Amino acid sequence: MSDLYWLTDGQMDRLRPFFPKSRGKPRVDDRRVLSGIIFIQRNGLMWKHAPCAYGPPKTLYNRWKRWSRMGVFATIMTELAAQAQSTEIVMIDATHAKAHRTASSLAVQKGGAGA
Repeated sequence: MSDLYWLTDGQMDRLRPFFPKSRGKPRVDDRRVLSGIIFIQRNGLMWKHAPCAYGPPKTLYNRWKRWSRMGVFATIMTELAAQAQSTEIVMIDATHAKAHRTASSLAVQKGGAGA
């Protein structure tokens, strides 16, 4: 895939203060993992379909899950919104998210005509 997403140095400098401190063994490259998480989320892919350039899909998923549970992404969004120059409207648009085919078949199984 030629259109991989990579965070810039400036973006990483803004995000780095929000990352939890590493304990014990050093973490895998934050730029690579966070860029991979963003790529997966933006394109609506399953973790197992992450391009190899971002590292193992399990690493991406584990970091996403752990940081989500810790509130890291929520804190990042809140703080970046607070630092914005105009705070009249703050919006996150998720209309690009794709639903997997299994999502629609599950709804049919649960609430379909045979229920």
